[in-house]
Amino acid sequence: MASTSPAAPVAKEKFHAYPWWSPRFWHGMPLGVWHDLIAEHRYRASPSRWGLVGTITAATAFNSLAEPLATARFRRQLRNPPPTAAPLFIIGHWRSGTTLLHEMLMLDERFCCPTTYQCFAPGHFLLTESLVTSALSWIMPSKRPMDDVSAGWHRPQEDEFALANMGAPSPYRRMAFPVTSSDRPEALDLKTLSEEERTLWKATMRRFLGILAVRDPRRPVLKSPPHTARMAVLAEMFPGARFLHVVRDPFVVFPSTMRLWRSLHQSQALQVDPGDRLEGYVFAAFDEMYAAFERDRALLPPGSLHEVRYEDLVADPVGRLRAAYEALELGDFERVLPEFEEKARSMKRYRTNTYHHDPRIVREIESRWRPFIDRYRYEVPELESASHA
Repeated sequence: MASTSPAAPVAKEKFHAYPWWSPRFWHGMPLGVWHDLIAEHRYRASPSRWGLVGTITAATAFNSLAEPLATARFRRQLRNPPPTAAPLFIIGHWRSGTTLLHEMLMLDERFCCPTTYQCFAPGHFLLTESLVTSALSWIMPSKRPMDDVSAGWHRPQEDEFALANMGAPSPYRRMAFPVTSSDRPEALDLKTLSEEERTLWKATMRRFLGILAVRDPRRPVLKSPPHTARMAVLAEMFPGARFLHVVRDPFVVFPSTMRLWRSLHQSQALQVDPGDRLEGYVFAAFDEMYAAFERDRALLPPGSLHEVRYEDLVADPVGRLRAAYEALELGDFERVLPEFEEKARSMKRYRTNTYHHDPRIVREIESRWRPFIDRYRYEVPELESASHA
């Protein structure tokens, strides 16, 4: 049961600057998807975000013109996309190390992944990617707003953004309207959707991967925290799929996830979010995600799932990746060993954010997430210590 005590005041946090002219996730939607999203929330954008609504509407109109042109130009290839190996899915809760794993695996030239531009313009990147990313390289911030991780048009990105931009049900739609959205995640566990919605989600996923295969037919590596709650559906859709699950100390993950959503609401939302409901949402999303994960784990074929603790990964990146390659049969590890070793050396320079434990939050995590704590051998922290995320 969630704590009913009021949330502690949140100190004003500093995030990397995200100028008004920088691209927002919603800029990648076609006009129809964008209209459905804002109509669902009765056009209730905050007055300070009305200018952003205008620029997004203009961008979505462009997308609606560019998408049919791209479809016509690549009609033959899109009708019969190149065959690809079943995807490797990197899964885990937000702020658990999924981005680190994604970027490391992209050092292996046998894999491909969707880029930021491809996820922000999924309907027409085949036609526009080279031109737009060259012309608009200056508008992309060098860092993500929530941490010190580099950003850029060509860096690996979550396919969840592409799915939401294409009109699939997604929990990321809440990011636009955090004030008028539900307190519980929507479309995180696909089993909560209607049959019609689930069919739409599957069709959108297949369509996006087909477009991606036209651009690059190598085996796709897809990183998306929401997929943690979707393993059974994904395994059924893509026989031979593999799942690499990363976990992290939940007493670090919680405050880091709170920071993540605050930064995204600051940079992406069309409503000014006071944040008074965010704590409950983060707890609810974790609960739903890992209930679905544990349900689906037993349904996977043997050898489909491998797990790694973030703490072990950063302590021994090369060794943990070697174990993952062997367990999931990802190919000859020695072929990419030098690249992994170089990446491991560069990781020593990465600096994490620092948080102090809130005793109320520690008690809540200990109560609600005890099975996770025990399964992955984490310890309840001493309240005087600091945590890093």
